[in-house]
Amino acid sequence: MADKKLPSTFANMVIVLTSISVVSALALAFTYSATKDAIAQVGVKRTLKALQQVLPEFNNDPTGEKYTVEEPEFKDMELYPARKDDQPVGTAVQTYSDNGYGGRILLMVGFDNAAKIIGISVLKQTETPGLGNKMVASTFKDQFKGKDPSVFKMMVRKDGGEVDAISAATISSRAFCDAVDRAYRALLKGGRK
Repeated sequence: MADKKLPSTFANMVIVLTSISVVSALALAFTYSATKDAIAQVGVKRTLKALQQVLPEFNNDPTGEKYTVEEPEFKDMELYPARKDDQPVGTAVQTYSDNGYGGRILLMVGFDNAAKIIGISVLKQTETPGLGNKMVASTFKDQFKGKDPSVFKMMVRKDGGEVDAISAATISSRAFCDAVDRAYRALLKGGRK
């Protein structure tokens, strides 16, 4: 029995390509639906870990109580109120800057009840390896700890501020400062809940 081959016509090519596209789309949809809950859980765990790094001990669920500031300047930002035994202990702000050398950087900045910086966690960055990505090092991040942004000049020294820039990564350092300053302004605008 000889194999029958479809003639190579335009109509047959369209039918074959359409069939392949439909099967691929169905496979992609199945994979997405099968993994979306797991991906969401990983995101929540990552957020909770960052909150634990930048806030004092808390026993509420800041991820369930998060809120936003409804102004265009603060879009894509979330504020997480932290409490221990119903007493406020601080607020964390998920913030960003689009001015990084490698694009958007995403940070979690923790503030105490007096709006002083408790800690900073880098959630996402695509800065140059060995240069701008040094923003994740405690030697850079720790210079913000305990600072009151209302009096601390949140700019690199080169721009008249008080932040020691990462060597050979001034753009990344500026973006980091921009993100922290944006978090502080969102905290003031959104209030501490």
